[in-house]
Amino acid sequence: MGACFGYSHALGGLAGSHAEYIRVPFADHGSFPVPDGLDDDLAAVFASDAGPTGWMGADLGGVGPGDVVAVWGAGGVGQVAARASVLLGAERVIVIDRIPERLRQAREYMGVETLDYTGTDVGAELRERTGGRGPDVCIEAVGMEAHSPGPEYAYDQIKQQLRLQSDRPTALREAIYACRKGGSVFCLGVFAGVVDKFPLGAMMNKGLTFRGAQQHGQRYIPALLDRIAGGDLPTRHLATHPMTLDEGPRGYEMFKRKQDGCVRPVFQF
Repeated sequence: MGACFGYSHALGGLAGSHAEYIRVPFADHGSFPVPDGLDDDLAAVFASDAGPTGWMGADLGGVGPGDVVAVWGAGGVGQVAARASVLLGAERVIVIDRIPERLRQAREYMGVETLDYTGTDVGAELRERTGGRGPDVCIEAVGMEAHSPGPEYAYDQIKQQLRLQSDRPTALREAIYACRKGGSVFCLGVFAGVVDKFPLGAMMNKGLTFRGAQQHGQRYIPALLDRIAGGDLPTRHLATHPMTLDEGPRGYEMFKRKQDGCVRPVFQF
């Protein structure tokens, strides 16, 4: 699929980018100018990762006019996927998460509905909101470290710690079960290897279209920079904790532990 910074020799062998200087191979192809009308670096930086990843999920997931879309995960990627679904014509967009500040951002900045999965049965609630059918498009934006209040979370954690699986597919399973017959499921969350109890039978018998990918930066970044500059795609609010590079360890700890309302730390120097 190409190369990614910090993804080991499996994807190009390029060093990570959280440093004062990085080597950018083929920079004339992989770097893009920020539009003159966009003078906020904290807004523009999200066109590098969360923006194109989220937009790709809605685009390649097949979101169209009149669709009902459910997005698992209200981080930066999930919020952009939700906003992209709105801009692509979805009639209703529902974002699922458990972190209050993320859910609040999705409502206030992206203009979508939210659902706290710790307080309800997600599948039943989605059927209720869709007249019993389920969403037309389900976008999984959580990935290999998915959380759940149910027993499947303990099961997945034990299997992962025993090296019997590499990832926890809790949210992805839920998306497949929730999607309407003949619908579309797109996997945006990062997965590294193998998972257990993947509901292949449900996916096949329901006639689902299933896709997944790492973000296609060259395809999406230029247009997203223009959308951010034009105000269609809000991203500045995602940078809840601007920090210096020296504060990197603290920023990562805050992000991991979900402390102080941290959605995304952004390192500046």
